[in-house]
Amino acid sequence: MSGTAFVYDEEMTRYKLLWTDPACEIEVPERLTASYEAAKRAGLEQRCEPLSVRQATEEEILLVHSKEYLEAVKQTPYLSLEDLMTFTQQYGDVYFHPNIYHCAKLAIGATLQLVDSVMTGKVRNGLALVRPPGHHSQRSEANGFCVFNNVAIAAHYAKKHYNLNRVLIVDWDVHHGQGVQYCFEEDPSVLYFSWHRYEHQRFWPNLAESDYDSVGKGKGAGFNINVPWNKIGMTNSDYLSVFFHVLLPVAYEFDPELVLVCAGFDSGIGDPEGQMCATPEIFGHLTHLLMSLANGRLCFVLEGGYNLTSLAQSVCQTLQTLLGDPTSLLSGIGSPCDSALDSVHNVRAVHQKYWGCLKHTAESIVSEPSTKRCRVEDGEKKEEDKTEEKTEDMKWPEPLPRPAPPVHTVVVITTDLDGPLPEGCQHLGEIAQTYIEEAERLRKEHFEDMTHEKSLECLQSVVSVLGKIMNKEVRNGLVMVPDVRVSVSCAVQHALKSFCDRVLVVFVGDDVTVDTSSGRVLLVQFCSKEPEGVTSHYHVPVCLRKGGRCRASVMQAVLGLLLPLAYEFSPGLVLEVLAGSAGLEVSVWAQISSLLQGLAQGRTLTLLQGCDRDMVRATCASLSGSPAPSLSPLGLPLAEDVEAIESQRQRLQGRWGLLLNTISGSRTESQDG
Repeated sequence: MSGTAFVYDEEMTRYKLLWTDPACEIEVPERLTASYEAAKRAGLEQRCEPLSVRQATEEEILLVHSKEYLEAVKQTPYLSLEDLMTFTQQYGDVYFHPNIYHCAKLAIGATLQLVDSVMTGKVRNGLALVRPPGHHSQRSEANGFCVFNNVAIAAHYAKKHYNLNRVLIVDWDVHHGQGVQYCFEEDPSVLYFSWHRYEHQRFWPNLAESDYDSVGKGKGAGFNINVPWNKIGMTNSDYLSVFFHVLLPVAYEFDPELVLVCAGFDSGIGDPEGQMCATPEIFGHLTHLLMSLANGRLCFVLEGGYNLTSLAQSVCQTLQTLLGDPTSLLSGIGSPCDSALDSVHNVRAVHQKYWGCLKHTAESIVSEPSTKRCRVEDGEKKEEDKTEEKTEDMKWPEPLPRPAPPVHTVVVITTDLDGPLPEGCQHLGEIAQTYIEEAERLRKEHFEDMTHEKSLECLQSVVSVLGKIMNKEVRNGLVMVPDVRVSVSCAVQHALKSFCDRVLVVFVGDDVTVDTSSGRVLLVQFCSKEPEGVTSHYHVPVCLRKGGRCRASVMQAVLGLLLPLAYEFSPGLVLEVLAGSAGLEVSVWAQISSLLQGLAQGRTLTLLQGCDRDMVRATCASLSGSPAPSLSPLGLPLAEDVEAIESQRQRLQGRWGLLLNTISGSRTESQDG
């Protein structure tokens, strides 16, 4: 299973607004053509697997919609302009056209073609550029430019045809997809997550049930997660905060078999609807963070997006990540704003009784005053209006190219893998004389006592792989080493001197010596015994009671500590180190390795000592871009481990703002500082 599908049919551009309606004039055919042409110019379309588009059947439409509504929409191709206008007026913020029923059937059909291709293994993932969008459409009602609910139909279709028990829908459109929520709010087999501009119910669709306390009903309680944005201007940091502290922990516990994304890019910078400040690059990173779920089975379906430049750039960023290109560098990541933290806190609090990952950490009392107020003072409203004007006029730099090195992964391994290397991996081969000389210089300068032949060869291999990463000949590499302590020290010193300002070291094991005093090295250590006297904000020991044997505890630390720290630190190189298995399961290590490749444009060096064949093969596969295996069943984190993780978070959040997950922590730090 490999490859990325890209679904587009020009026919879906062949309808438009035929009368004057200020609420609908932004929904134009150019939304599709601009996105498609941008992908074509960037050479992305040619790299994807093309899928033909078909019309949905009536049976498929009726998976979500009523027979009466379908029959009414079927008549629209035959209505006069005046009758179309009259028909439209019974619904909210939508318009009809003689060709829209045909296009709506194509939008569903394109989405289902993508689901089929992913579920049958024809492709690993894909993106469907469709129109009309779908997530506002309800059982018997068109709404918000949407005629039929493409993603809701896809979820029902996948459950029916592929016997799926767990489907995750991630809706990052800036509007709440109330149609999807209504469809699944009593269904525990579908986890629906939405973030959306809300502004205390002042923003469309102005529904009380779009707030954080709408968690689902009956058996579906806990399976509906709403993150309301109560202010405009949300940034990359705010979006990452919600992923790390809300979506990803719950998603890993849910363990989806398929991920569907309502990919609305009106949550990006410059959009007249969203008024947000998140750059196109963030969508590539959010995509990467989802790719370790569901064995990589992801289907992205276009929803909103009304700034044609921002929309096209965001589509390309998403598509490049799906294709496996290195992610862009993100700069300026730090503390989320207070309004975002307020929402994160409230979501975690209201969902703590449903999810084990939130059980010990979220406070039980919801912060009422800020999120539940009904009105704001006139002065504050006027100030936000001014911000809206500025946000809409905002300029941003075009995303930089994301070229992939010619070789994905090089390895130096001493273990017989009992078979060929995974696709994308190759052996290092002969080491160039320049790297041999550089290794000798390092030995004389720092490791004069090193005389053993195998240790010298290892040093040469580490220097050679780093050199190839620096020269963009390879993206990442793996070296099996006899002594990780010496190899780590060598790699850090060489990288800092040769090609990067900051190195992230993720060390699994108890015995490590890394100098973090310069602030250029961040060490996150997963260990079974607490190191003594650690006070640095750049050394983070994560001491878990069972070492790495409780997968839920490890993932709690990865999502709530490691990733926020790593994204804010923004390293130029990631150094992954595994000293023996340290009790860590192969699948957990593969997940960690996959998630970390979103950093440093994928520049990663992995050092393994004393690992068995399964661990080595899994590491090779992860580095070369294979989907990480599922962690099902994840189980619950140990209470003692959660306490240890929370202790580190509290210690560090004054320096590392992305660790914050509650407004009270933000205020405490600002008062202390």
